[in-house]
Amino acid sequence: QVQLVESGGGLVQAGGSLRLSCAASGRTFSAYYMGWFRQAPGKEREFVAAIRILGGTYYADSLKGRFTISRDNAKNTVYLQMNSLKPEDTAVYYCAADTSRLHINQASAYQYDYWGQGTQVTVSS
Repeated sequence: QVQLVESGGGLVQAGGSLRLSCAASGRTFSAYYMGWFRQAPGKEREFVAAIRILGGTYYADSLKGRFTISRDNAKNTVYLQMNSLKPEDTAVYYCAADTSRLHINQASAYQYDYWGQGTQVTVSS
């Protein structure tokens, strides 16, 4: 069983920055692929970024250059640094863990078997 707890969300003006954190339970965090997704009101959950076991990263094309995912295995934590935020970035942001051994599509929510409760990010214009 893996528990994920996100933090760091809040209200920020357009152009500002936020860093989200996701703390994971479990002794094998370093063996998990981790991802961030987001869901805006009335929209489907969408992929934001993923990070592999050895640190390789993968981003939604529309977010490249503004968002950075990273992990600290010693702290069992994954981060999402968000810069140059826009009002359209407003959403609930979810952390997810892929504990499987078969990693087919890190951009698909179905790849992940554990999810956090989400943290709200609101960007004002």
